Amino acid sequence: MNEPPATADFAFAAVGSTAARLEEALDEATAGALAALGGRADLAVVFVSGSHGSAIRPAMEGLSELLPLPAVIGTTAEGILAGGTEHESGPAVVVWLARLPGATVVPFALSHERTPDGGTFVGWPATLEESWPEGAGVLLLADPFSFPVEALIARLADDQPRAHIVGGMASAGRHPGGNTLVVGGQSYDRGAVGVVIGGNARIRPVVSQGCRPIGRPLVVTRCEENVILELGGRPALERLREVYTELDETDRALVRTSLHVGRVASEYQERFAQGDFLVRNVIGADAESGAIVVGDAVRRGQTMQFHVRDAASAHDDLSVLLDRAAADGPRPAGALVFTCNGRGRRLFPAADHDARMVQDRLGPIASAGFFAQGEIGPIGSRNCLHGFTASIALIGPARPGTDCP
Repeated sequence: MNEPPATADFAFAAVGSTAARLEEALDEATAGALAALGGRADLAVVFVSGSHGSAIRPAMEGLSELLPLPAVIGTTAEGILAGGTEHESGPAVVVWLARLPGATVVPFALSHERTPDGGTFVGWPATLEESWPEGAGVLLLADPFSFPVEALIARLADDQPRAHIVGGMASAGRHPGGNTLVVGGQSYDRGAVGVVIGGNARIRPVVSQGCRPIGRPLVVTRCEENVILELGGRPALERLREVYTELDETDRALVRTSLHVGRVASEYQERFAQGDFLVRNVIGADAESGAIVVGDAVRRGQTMQFHVRDAASAHDDLSVLLDRAAADGPRPAGALVFTCNGRGRRLFPAADHDARMVQDRLGPIASAGFFAQGEIGPIGSRNCLHGFTASIALIGPARPGTDCP
């Protein structure tokens, strides 16, 4: 699928192929994407479905010859998104190219190593060790078996607190060493690869967690680590029962099967709406103590609200956030989509849901992506690792008068 180039000399292209032979698929997608941009691009991102098997590693190591560009990254995945189509199974590749005039694009490959003083991340290019470009953001592709993404997020929260991180966990492998990541002409079966983008280009994140709030926001008044003991001065489970009694039967069924809790990303708001919460699973509850156990650490004083997830909620949440992104300045012309491998036809009644939504709300747009084993993106000012989320990187020129990502 070829997409028209963006305005202001920024240009993007995304071409997919389902050819059975990987070499043929890469040749087809690469030729189409390069032709769409007149052979001039600064960044290539390539996703290859795991169905291509043993052909993947040698073919991906040859990407830098097919795409002689300043920055080339890629990974393997369970399924591929190309334009408005989602290839959830079978052989598929997509090549996404970006021409980013005036931008700084720095590719990298990272590993995590143990030291006597704790873990450390190895592999940052010397240019990034000295300083990061203005308005920098990160596109990150990581192996779920070997790379501690949350530790990297915590490190960058200290070192580069204004940098958005958007990306996904490789999903083709079913065991350690089963994924392939590539940067330039070098492939890896562990660690992470990515690019830092800044200067005249910006990454604008859209992170849809697929949930909607129920009840009303409540303040955590007593907790221990990931256990909420009291909300608003009363046992947490008692508060949940209050919410439950006010719901219709459809939402009561969702509470029984897909209950979550959302923690407000920024307490400095008078009102909280959809998209303002970092959503985490409810793991369990204790009837005797009235406690609720959740999948994240909790602090006293935080504002929480119960949430539920289903196909309709996920559709509505993504729709609202994409419409908001479309209204927020010039429409983007390039997007990378990292959607959970629990979405697609496993969640929605029709195929191509997330890929088509991006095109319908933002298109025509050159978009590519994959079904991930974990999605990375910010909620408020905090970068997070998610599940069941669609995390989207919209890429375009920096807005005049601001150096914010």
